[in-house]
Amino acid sequence: MAAAPSPSSAELLERLGALIASRRGADPEASYVATLFAKGTDAILKKIGEEATETVIAGKEGDPRAIVHETADLWFHTLILLARFDLGPGDVLAELARREGVSGLAEKAARTAPAGRPAGE
Repeated sequence: MAAAPSPSSAELLERLGALIASRRGADPEASYVATLFAKGTDAILKKIGEEATETVIAGKEGDPRAIVHETADLWFHTLILLARFDLGPGDVLAELARREGVSGLAEKAARTAPAGRPAGE
């Protein structure tokens, strides 16, 4: 079921992120995204929690179509969170690029090292 990402995947995310950001000042009566922005960060976070739970359930059930559908919902709502804080897909893609080729264990150790102590000690 794995489809190769198109060369324009990052562009698609950027376009979607820009569209979502443009809804910040929109009429909540006319836009679902504007409704979430109007309700505030807690409403956005609650929706992300719901979508994350649905993604986990789809994964447990092993239904590839449901996994893709729920992951798309989760990504969409995380894009709303990013826009809420004046961030976008490019910020996340840059962080992923920074981590590319770095061992997950080493990256995690670097994030969790106590202040004043080198990672891994």
